[in-house]
Amino acid sequence: AEAQKCGEEKMSYMLATLSQKREVDSIIRDTIDKVLVLRFGRVSDLICLHLDQILSKAARELSKFATVALVDVDSPEIQVYVKYFDITLIPSTVFFFNAHHMKMDSGTADHTKWIGAFHKKQDLVDVVETIFRGAMNGKLIVNCPLPTERIPKYQLLYKNV
Repeated sequence: AEAQKCGEEKMSYMLATLSQKREVDSIIRDTIDKVLVLRFGRVSDLICLHLDQILSKAARELSKFATVALVDVDSPEIQVYVKYFDITLIPSTVFFFNAHHMKMDSGTADHTKWIGAFHKKQDLVDVVETIFRGAMNGKLIVNCPLPTERIPKYQLLYKNV
């Protein structure tokens, strides 16, 4: 029984991949009292694949307080969201709670999304738990619980600056 229990914990969940605007609209609208984790990216990208593996491994542990879905950034219908959330680097992960866009201060210039992959499953779990606790207390922005060295570094380039 113990070996079976270990095997279950390592099992990956199949995550829904959204490619239609109406699918994204409805999952944002219909995910109630849970954090919605939307990964914007493409399956051909190695960093996206790494993040997808972490997301699928964590999905069961997160299922009581979060829903995870993948969004195909190359889908023509999704471009409205790609523009709205300024998805210029992939993977980018956006969080919602009761249809409210949740933000996180991770010491980077962009609080609206997580850019890059998480280093390990527990980092993702810690971030989603922090967002959930903050949202349950009425907050729309939370502080990142991860140490600085586990937050991906990137540079934002602005046109005409």
